[in-house]
Amino acid sequence: MLKFHRYLKRIMAAMAAAALCSSAYAGFYTDGATLKDGNGNPFVMRGVNVPHAWFSSQTSQSLADISATGANSVRVVLSSGSRWSRTSASDVQAIIDTCKANNLIAVLEVHDTTGYGEQAGAQTLSGAVDYWLDIASVLQGEEDYVIINIGNEPFGNGASASEWINGHANAINRLRSAGLTHTLMVDAPNWGQDWQGLMRANAPAVLSADVDNNVVFSVHMYQVYDTANKVQSYINGFVSDGLPLVVGEFAADHFAEDVAEGAILQAAQNAGVGYLGWSWSGNSSDLASLDIVENFNPSNLTSWGQTLINGANGIAATSATASVYSGGDSNNGGNSNGGNASCGTQDGNPICCDVNSDPDGDGWGWENNQSCVVTNSSNNSNNNPACGTQDGTPICCDANSDPDGDGWGWENEQSCIAVSTGDNSSSGGSCDWHGSIYPVCQNTSSGWGWESDQSCISQMTCDSQ
Repeated sequence: MLKFHRYLKRIMAAMAAAALCSSAYAGFYTDGATLKDGNGNPFVMRGVNVPHAWFSSQTSQSLADISATGANSVRVVLSSGSRWSRTSASDVQAIIDTCKANNLIAVLEVHDTTGYGEQAGAQTLSGAVDYWLDIASVLQGEEDYVIINIGNEPFGNGASASEWINGHANAINRLRSAGLTHTLMVDAPNWGQDWQGLMRANAPAVLSADVDNNVVFSVHMYQVYDTANKVQSYINGFVSDGLPLVVGEFAADHFAEDVAEGAILQAAQNAGVGYLGWSWSGNSSDLASLDIVENFNPSNLTSWGQTLINGANGIAATSATASVYSGGDSNNGGNSNGGNASCGTQDGNPICCDVNSDPDGDGWGWENNQSCVVTNSSNNSNNNPACGTQDGTPICCDANSDPDGDGWGWENEQSCIAVSTGDNSSSGGSCDWHGSIYPVCQNTSSGWGWESDQSCISQMTCDSQ
């Protein structure tokens, strides 16, 4: 009976999502500023760029390694053959299949268009569309798992607003006329950085040109975005206007110029905006600091990689797997401040964070677009088990959970590791950092650190918020 009740709730949620969605096709779609997956659940990208066109032999293992970080998406560099070796249809199919095997959403992009108008040999958007139409057979039917980024940074500096609008409007119309109903991603001009504000001002014109109204806009945040104010202003402008935005590329610096990467992570998390860090590995020597891992080795995270994956508002803390991979439920993990319902599990079902989520008293609640089990411990104010992890196992929030002193405790219907830091009191070893629980560093006096194979926050920084 309880299973039937849970099933009914899911059906009702799906019907509600369908009523909101004007699209008649399967796959991702946009609802105002929100990107939603084929089940009608919001999806916020937390991922990495993968340089497939230049290091194709590394791609399969890279996708598995990226998935292991907790990322929910990847943006994959493809080539139409205009500037680099063409990525074949069979190669694209293999990429999609590998992404699906690793619970990753694939954002596929043609890189040959980079800097058109300034970069010698750069391809037009129309040429990129020719490529997408040529490989359409491996894209159709993958709308739940693939987003098409029409062309990477397809205009350099100096393009007019009309060139950017008309170029993308024509590209979108051709793709739709050919039957491709995927969510389409559109990059900003100015090599993606939109320092002139052309995309910011004219995004509605491109969106209205799409018969399916299913376009996500992508800004690449490098040295133009060197202060928190610049980052917040740009992101908040899109969100306040109800326009879907993703930070499609960013890093901690660019050609030795600083980027406000911490502000990008925080602003994106606060606004529910996706981000995709550039890039997994293989950057040229003058851009080596943009590598997330050294030499494609996931065990060798760079400083930038530590920030992106394990820092505050990074991938490990905020990523949620797309519900198309989790049976219709949003498998939310990481930051509870975003409404994530990871307060433990029982028999494979999430435990409700709030007992008030079950007003009819049937033992089941509804949080974050998914059903959850209500238990006596379902009270997020006292019993949130997310006080850090050690080797993938939750750390006990209360050291008193281990009365026999064997190093293991029991909280929220699951075992947990009782360590010296496992005490959620104000003088203990965890910090509620804007809704996310992090362990307090033992050897780092200020800022963020990396201890015991996990990100940690200094007591000083925790107290200063």
